[in-house]
Amino acid sequence: MSATANSVRRARKHLREKHPRAKSAVKGDINVTPLVDVVLVLLIIFMVVTPMIAGGVQVDLPKTQNHSKKPDDGKDIILSVTKDKGVYMAGKRIELAKLTSLIQEEKRRFPDKTMYVKADSRTTYGAVREVMEKIHLTGIEDIMLGTDELKPQPGQ
Repeated sequence: MSATANSVRRARKHLREKHPRAKSAVKGDINVTPLVDVVLVLLIIFMVVTPMIAGGVQVDLPKTQNHSKKPDDGKDIILSVTKDKGVYMAGKRIELAKLTSLIQEEKRRFPDKTMYVKADSRTTYGAVREVMEKIHLTGIEDIMLGTDELKPQPGQ
C-alpha cells in the first residue's frame, strides 16, 4: 500500500473518533402534511361535484313556509317540469306519451324508488296535473312535490 493511502485511512479514522456518526434512530412520528393535502383536494372535488350530481333539470321551485328538507339519497325517480311544459326524467327530455312506460320500466328495475316531481313555479297547473296523472297510471300513489323554503323577509 502506498503512503498516501495509509495517511488517508488514518485521517478518516481520526475524524470518526472525534466526530462519531449518530446512529440512525427510528422516527415515531408521521408526516401528516401530504395526508392533509390529499384530504383538502378531495374535499374541494366533492364540493364542486356534489351540486352537479343533484338529479333533474334546474327549475325555479315554488316557495313554501312549511318546507321539509329531504336529502338526495339516490332512491328517487326525479321528474322535472319546466316553465315551457317540458318534461325531463334523469336530466333527459322525454315525450309525455312515453312517460308512463319509462316510469314503469324504472320501477321494475328499482322497486324501492319513490316519485319526486320538481315543477317550475311559472308553469301551468294543467301541465303538472297531466304529469301527475301519467304517474298515477303506473300505479304509484305517493308523489313528492319539490319546493324551496320561503325565507322570512327582514322586519317581519
